Amino acid sequence: MPFIRPMSRRGQLKAMIRYVQMNPQRLATKRLHPGFFRVQHNVEIAGRTYDAVGNIAILTETRRATVHVRRAMLAAAEHGKEQPLRDYMNGCVIAARENTVMVSPFISPKEKEVLMVLIKELHQVIYLSDNGFGEYFKPSDLLFDSVAAGRMLILSPHSYDAGKRRITRKECVLLNNLAEEIADEENQRMF
Repeated sequence: MPFIRPMSRRGQLKAMIRYVQMNPQRLATKRLHPGFFRVQHNVEIAGRTYDAVGNIAILTETRRATVHVRRAMLAAAEHGKEQPLRDYMNGCVIAARENTVMVSPFISPKEKEVLMVLIKELHQVIYLSDNGFGEYFKPSDLLFDSVAAGRMLILSPHSYDAGKRRITRKECVLLNNLAEEIADEENQRMF
């Protein structure tokens, strides 16, 4: 049965054409690295279980830190005090350059900017997802190449929900807390 989805947003046709054009390349990449694209269930980290896609070996790295841009930093930047926000974002990238694995759900636009730099500079990342992984899960274009290269681990504490469209504030707070738990020094000794 064909997969049919009506187009409802500007630019969606262009995205669908790119998706179809990239399918053969993605399939070949998935066949070269099948372990990185297979959903692994019940991965235990600090007493919690997650579903995972990507390089599980990233969890053995001893240095991990979170990327979590706080509201106070954003509010200060809106009022002209941009330096603390810039320093924090640059500090995250510098930590990654010093072989620290960065952990985050990368929800806010500033966190996504940090993620883009981390991916561009080929650093290891643990990405927390707000939705689980379906049977045919494949990371988005942004994350796909990092997963294929073994530089990314995508974790989800939730089971897959096909109807989920938006993330709630409560889920954001939960994911940020889980990122801090994963990055916490005491929990790193448990692996």
